[in-house]
Amino acid sequence: MNHNHQATPDSAMSLADGPPSQLVTKYWLDEASISDIDHFIKTLSGIKAKGVQPDLIGSIITHYACKWIPELSDQPASPTHTDDQLPPESATASWLKKRFFIETIVSVLPPEKDAVPCGFLLRLLKTANMVGAGSNYRDEVEKRVAWRLDQATMKEVMIPCFSHVKGTLLDVELMVRLVKRFVEINLEGLRSGAGLFKVAKLVDAYLAEAAVDSELALPEFMELAGAVPAQARSTDDGLYRAIDTYLKTHVHLTKQERKILCKLIDNQKLSIEASLHAAQNERLPVRSVIQVLFSEQAKLHSHINWSRPISNPKSPNLGLDLTARCNSSRDIITLQQMEIKQLKEHVNKLDRQCHLMQSQIDKLLEKKKGFFSWRKFATSTTLGVVSVEVADGRGGGKGYDSGSIGKQTPVKGKQGRSKTPKPWRQSTS
Repeated sequence: MNHNHQATPDSAMSLADGPPSQLVTKYWLDEASISDIDHFIKTLSGIKAKGVQPDLIGSIITHYACKWIPELSDQPASPTHTDDQLPPESATASWLKKRFFIETIVSVLPPEKDAVPCGFLLRLLKTANMVGAGSNYRDEVEKRVAWRLDQATMKEVMIPCFSHVKGTLLDVELMVRLVKRFVEINLEGLRSGAGLFKVAKLVDAYLAEAAVDSELALPEFMELAGAVPAQARSTDDGLYRAIDTYLKTHVHLTKQERKILCKLIDNQKLSIEASLHAAQNERLPVRSVIQVLFSEQAKLHSHINWSRPISNPKSPNLGLDLTARCNSSRDIITLQQMEIKQLKEHVNKLDRQCHLMQSQIDKLLEKKKGFFSWRKFATSTTLGVVSVEVADGRGGGKGYDSGSIGKQTPVKGKQGRSKTPKPWRQSTS
């Protein structure tokens, strides 16, 4: 990285003397970007000694790092003329040089955590994990990212997993650490609590993307979902979407695991659209579906009770205002009550039909059982009785009047057919 054109310390000192213009700042950044890293560190130390604002120092470091490592820039990498002039080097040498560069950049970051943008820090953390930087350097970057996690975007937090042990596509463990640190910072009162809502939405979107990975274990999914406090979610629609995606991908989950996973959802925080989807979702356990239905019924009753006009108002004008404000909502509430009543009647009708069908099935089973027992009896007496409706010729069957018909012994003819004497045939003709 040694070049002939280097930024002079005089230009750095003149930058620190007063508030520079945007043109001068850009010119000096371009000057500093073509110097080697040793000279850059010396120049940066002189700037810090002059008391330059931390955000300006962070801009200098960001610009310099993005110049030499294109992965740290949010813009697509463009080919430079200096790359063509450099001799080719091995992959190991490039990897070692990049790791040394990353560790050096982390060591010169300003102590103020707001001096460097969160997006640059996340790209820096991604590259540090990729090149295997020291754990102390990575931990420092993680602390800075956790401080400003509410400013991160979905694309920036999707850091791949570079571990050979884990088989997941995304580094879910890293995301868990970042979220837990951010929550601790907010619970300690060091940051405003408004960022928790942004992080909760970010986590739910991240879970929906990570749930597609079949290698993502259930404990990791639940740990990240539970890292956000329950009060940080104004709605659980995003969490429900992530859980539904996980259930769709991981079809091998047991019934107990599905119940444990669905307990993360607060049914009171589901919208009407999400509740309707959950009520018809075959992937959810039956108990969870019933809880969603009961929750919607409770919310509907509470809405009806809240919308009722206040009885015995203190002033007539107040009563008139309440009546005027509730005129439009009464019709809606009446329609809702009628729909609920019709639904209950329909459910009762289906219940009665179900009981009736069950009783008919029981009767058919009893008749079928009696038919087979009578058939068995008739089959066992075929060789000794002419017909089922006549008495046994060898002494009369039970329950039959043998004297009214007459006792005759069946005679076997050809081919095993019963042959009756002529008097018998004449008496029955």
